[in-house]
Amino acid sequence: MENQQQKDHPDALEVKTGRTSHISAPRPTNRDLDAANPDSRVPPLSDTGSMPTFKYPFALANKRVYQGGWSREVTARELSISKELAGVNMRLEAGGIRELHWHKAAEWSIMLYGAARITAIDLEGRSFVRDVFEGDLWYFPTGIPHSIQGLAPDGAEFMLVFDDGNFSEFETVLLSDVMAHTPREVMSKDFGIDRTRLEGIPKEELFIFQAPVPGPLAFDQEQAAGTLGASPQDFSFRPHERNPAKKTSGGEVRIVDSRTFTVSSTVAVAIVTLQPGGMREIHWHPNADEWQYYISGKARMTVLGTGARARTMDFEAGDAGYVPKTLPHYIDNVGDQNLRFIEVFRASRFQDLSLSEWLAHTPPELVMAHLNIDRSTCEEIPREKRVVLPR
Repeated sequence: MENQQQKDHPDALEVKTGRTSHISAPRPTNRDLDAANPDSRVPPLSDTGSMPTFKYPFALANKRVYQGGWSREVTARELSISKELAGVNMRLEAGGIRELHWHKAAEWSIMLYGAARITAIDLEGRSFVRDVFEGDLWYFPTGIPHSIQGLAPDGAEFMLVFDDGNFSEFETVLLSDVMAHTPREVMSKDFGIDRTRLEGIPKEELFIFQAPVPGPLAFDQEQAAGTLGASPQDFSFRPHERNPAKKTSGGEVRIVDSRTFTVSSTVAVAIVTLQPGGMREIHWHPNADEWQYYISGKARMTVLGTGARARTMDFEAGDAGYVPKTLPHYIDNVGDQNLRFIEVFRASRFQDLSLSEWLAHTPPELVMAHLNIDRSTCEEIPREKRVVLPR
């Protein structure tokens, strides 16, 4: 029999349909974290077993702050389940520069706010200079040197995703590092410039730094093109112009992969909007793990693991989530505004299968025997993938 003192304790929880009837917490807890994670504090009765944590808030990540902007990352070091992909959230003030650099991993990005100018060269040494705005994407393959600079009036914020869970911004190849650790006489010989004119080169990394806001795009494009001209390769992409969204009464999903954004050979994405009460249907991905970033709204996600395991966790804007490939999961909008998030995959193409389409295309007798339902109920299972379900 329960201790009455525990039952009357202020942390004792009210009975909720489909949840544990009573949980007491006689010792103080982190009430803010409990309030933000109700499905961890009081799990649904359908949750069972031990599933690894598949959520990490960017708010807990270490932030590197510079004059000109800041950066914070969530990798396998912060979210151990995240084996295939890592994320970096970055802010650049107007004029702030993420210095010229390249990575050992490919970089995919979505603009969350504002405007930025990105630059790169292709494998033939031809220039690429483009302005990107909220909702736009870019992709730089492994080893392609590039830069990002915030534009007026208020710079930019964006989410970078790398196709390596162990990626770190601390292991980026930076122009400032290359220059600082190359002898001046070698640099002088390489550039054909007298070494006395190179003495002002910084002797430590810049990473992010403040500079004047760049001038007109056309001017930068002309200056960078030189004799080789501009690259025919487009490293940026505007989904709303080139990829139609699959819309339902519960929201929409826009798929962007190498079929439309051709340069993005190692990263595919689904950009999802769920209306209040809407649900991303029960589904799984056969070809890749899923890395998530929640842009706005509030969500509840349940992941169903092997060995009769299941766990439900809560998400809000600024959280990263992760689902290993082949594991069924579903996402509910539990807030009163639209839920927007991205599903990112280390794959050239987006692939998913839904529970309803699987059962609808299996002989009815087999489904009836498994679920103990009658034929009329079986025949009502939708035969087409719906992706997003209404309230």
